[in-house]
Amino acid sequence: MKNISELVREILENGHLMSLATVDDGGPWVSDVIYVHREPLEIFWMSDSNTRHSQAIHKDARVAATITIGDGKGGTNIGLQVSGIAEKVEGDILEIAAKHRAKRGKPTPKKEGEVLEGNESWYVLRPTKIELIYEPHFGFEKKKIL
Repeated sequence: MKNISELVREILENGHLMSLATVDDGGPWVSDVIYVHREPLEIFWMSDSNTRHSQAIHKDARVAATITIGDGKGGTNIGLQVSGIAEKVEGDILEIAAKHRAKRGKPTPKKEGEVLEGNESWYVLRPTKIELIYEPHFGFEKKKIL
């Protein structure tokens, strides 16, 4: 069996949608974003800087997220629950843009600046806590990573 870190990376590689939770003056808010990751463990997504979740991050960088790849049927619940600190990344990152485009089935950018448009920016989540749900191996027992 794979170790816990390998299972986390497998989920990050095989998933594509992350539910991102933020809090602002209006209360809690959840947004789905398409993500990619790189080592050391950082999770990136692209969002318009004017969206509610982006504005919330500017005021309070603490966020939570879930990534699920199992279908929830017959012992296949597989996913991550994450909390950490998020921040806007200044400029474009070709490596991340290429991974993001590949995940979405779009052509690979050839240079920085080809992906971001208008008010779009990259954001990064640096986890401070990760809990793994991997029902095929551990049942409903969560495994804590950080």
